[in-house]
Amino acid sequence: MDKEREKYLAATAKELRKTALTMIYHAKSGHPGGSFSAADIIAALYFELMNINPQDPTWPDRDRFILSKGHVCPALYAALLLKGYIAPDEIHNLRKQGSILQGHPDMKRCPGIDISTGSLGQGVSCAVGMALAAKRDNRAYITYTLLGDGECDEGQVWEAAQAANKYKLDNLIIFVDNNHLQNDGFTEDIMPTEDLREKFEAFGFEAIRINGHDMQEIVDGTRRMLGKKNGKPKCVVCNTIKGKGVSFMENIASWHGTAPDDKQYRQAMEELEGLDE
Repeated sequence: MDKEREKYLAATAKELRKTALTMIYHAKSGHPGGSFSAADIIAALYFELMNINPQDPTWPDRDRFILSKGHVCPALYAALLLKGYIAPDEIHNLRKQGSILQGHPDMKRCPGIDISTGSLGQGVSCAVGMALAAKRDNRAYITYTLLGDGECDEGQVWEAAQAANKYKLDNLIIFVDNNHLQNDGFTEDIMPTEDLREKFEAFGFEAIRINGHDMQEIVDGTRRMLGKKNGKPKCVVCNTIKGKGVSFMENIASWHGTAPDDKQYRQAMEELEGLDE
């Protein structure tokens, strides 16, 4: 990936953070911390790596994306907005009754959502099912899913990993947003996950660890995984920072699910606008 493309993707991730923040601010509810830690991964997928068509959201041969950590949907909605799946004026409708932008992704309401998610641990099982369907139907699409590290406390994640290994789903790529924080504090204090790269390897995955805020590493690491048709499912563990880009949110557990007030919103937007300048 050349430097101009890398710069474009970094600028896109900044727009995702700004849009997600604006959604959460207007809703007075939502999850900024994890949305910001995941923004670079989502930008790389939607604007560089995935084979998708916003004019045909249900195209059978599209790549699939499952946001298993469904509470950080503002970052995903921001990507769908910038890609043209949803109208710009929806930015003010997050979490409103009847809106297409619910507090967790709803495939029956929002174009571009491949499966409804929210209950942690369940999205990755859906991803395994989609990847298995592609194998059995001889389709070439790739299934991507994004997990939180706190979500990896769920036993269902590891049951899904076992199934992915059994069925040799090398068309499945799991990203782990390894920001070390969840709703109640540090993941290491609540339920240590140990080394997630080694853990997924022990479950039969091809696994790497990268900087989840470095576009070059995200894109190149994912492409290396895509090139390995060896029967092993893939996992990209991403070192990230919860609340990335906003000084008073970074590495603070209370920003897991807190909306900013007027002053905090203005400061956060100013800091995000100044990223990489």
